[in-house]
Amino acid sequence: MNVIEVSHLKKNFFVSQKEPGLLGSLKSVFSRHYKEIKAVRDISFTIKEGELVGFIGPNGAGKTTTLKCLSGLLHPDTGSVSVLGFRPFERKPEFQKQFALVLGQKNQLWWDLPPMETFLLNKEIYGVPTKQFKKILDELIELLEVKDVLKNQVRKLSLGQRMKCELIAALLHSPKVLFLDEPTIGLDVIMQKKIRDFVKEYNRRYRATIILTSHYMGDVKELCQRIMIIDKGKLVFDGQLEKIIKRYTDHKIISVILSKKVDRKKLLALEKMTDYNFPEVKFIIDKKKIAETSGKILSALPVVDINIEEPPIEEIIRDLFTHKNYQ
Repeated sequence: MNVIEVSHLKKNFFVSQKEPGLLGSLKSVFSRHYKEIKAVRDISFTIKEGELVGFIGPNGAGKTTTLKCLSGLLHPDTGSVSVLGFRPFERKPEFQKQFALVLGQKNQLWWDLPPMETFLLNKEIYGVPTKQFKKILDELIELLEVKDVLKNQVRKLSLGQRMKCELIAALLHSPKVLFLDEPTIGLDVIMQKKIRDFVKEYNRRYRATIILTSHYMGDVKELCQRIMIIDKGKLVFDGQLEKIIKRYTDHKIISVILSKKVDRKKLLALEKMTDYNFPEVKFIIDKKKIAETSGKILSALPVVDINIEEPPIEEIIRDLFTHKNYQ
């Protein structure tokens, strides 16, 4: 069953343009010029129940605009959007009780109050029965390990603690659809992993349908089998993560452990070297020449160990955005 259906969605904005300085400000009072920004350009896709989909693209690609259209914060200019059978921009209470939008750079917690105050407020807003509220809250507190901070002022919490509490506030009404926009932004690697583990477990436990946007490819790689890539408002790829790795990489990385130091010039003459920090040296090799190149390296160098792997997903996506090679 399709939980989310998007057909030919378009959304444009008009941004006022002003010349610098006092004279520019005076001119803008009497004659203001606007520039049209095509944020989302005719995109279509469907997402089934329980899917966890990565939605990625460079800054300004249209990711957040799309999520805001899906959550009803923005009205599409043209096209149709359906989430759980509702048109989001109508903002019906029945729909608003079944989804949650978490923006990594926006807060819904009350800054000068403990998180628990926001949780209780959301309980009343969403009409969550007391027994159900306590059960869900206890589960989320256990999953996110925040029992000790619930009575502290939000402004005194660390970024990671605040993000965990933001997730709890968004999930107390057990939404069937969850939109996560940069949920790990600014977090250290340990906290990123904890948030990722939580999202994965929440998806498994509640069969929630989740769209995740993130600039941290670790989030996407760990959580999402399917990814959608958006660039300049257009959906340029929709498919399995493994498929994009195979399609858009023409090389592999060979990591070699040496038993003794080798002159850098010899390594450079051997193959395209990316890094040399004894005892490890890394080469970039053509996928079609793996056996040939590996044999050459083994015969020319004092190799103790060798490992062949795909290039990092960050490198693949960066290359896609740089060269726009989507075909």
